[in-house]
Amino acid sequence: MSKIVVTEFVSLDGVIEEPRWTFDFDRATEGDKFKYEELFEAQALLLGRVTYEGFAAAWPNMGHDEFGQRMNNIEKYVVSSTLADEDATWGKTTVLRGDVVVEVTRLKNQTGGNLLVAGSAQLVQTLVAHDLVDEYRLMIFPIVLGAGKRMFPPSLPRPSTLSLTNSQTVGSGVVLLNLSAHADIAS
Repeated sequence: MSKIVVTEFVSLDGVIEEPRWTFDFDRATEGDKFKYEELFEAQALLLGRVTYEGFAAAWPNMGHDEFGQRMNNIEKYVVSSTLADEDATWGKTTVLRGDVVVEVTRLKNQTGGNLLVAGSAQLVQTLVAHDLVDEYRLMIFPIVLGAGKRMFPPSLPRPSTLSLTNSQTVGSGVVLLNLSAHADIAS
């Protein structure tokens, strides 16, 4: 069984949309290592269509180092009702169609490594709402943006208690967080 690992650049107020604002911050070598490790620990990427299309346009031109080569060569699953198979040409890509929860649950049950979800706000909100996320790997930046797509849906069917497994402040105040979902909290 796979683990679904959500990785995001997040503002203090929860915005994950178009994270170019992160370039204004120093995430230090520890931040680079954080991103490197999660990518190389992943079996595949699980992406929404908008993120997939953005990555597919950018990463083939950035494959000059190990990280770029891994991004281009790792297996990819993209959730979309509109992306045609012939347009899913960034490396080995499989388009998941139909009921997102059913398809992702099936994928999670059949594979055996981490499925890394980056960006993909709509997909992340669906995964969170249906309790499919196993781990969060977040880079929280000391900025309040005030507007933009949020990581978490505006409401959940029930609270989701997380367990902090690691935290570190690096660079110019960027906080690296590892959180495990499905935490059992003793009373």
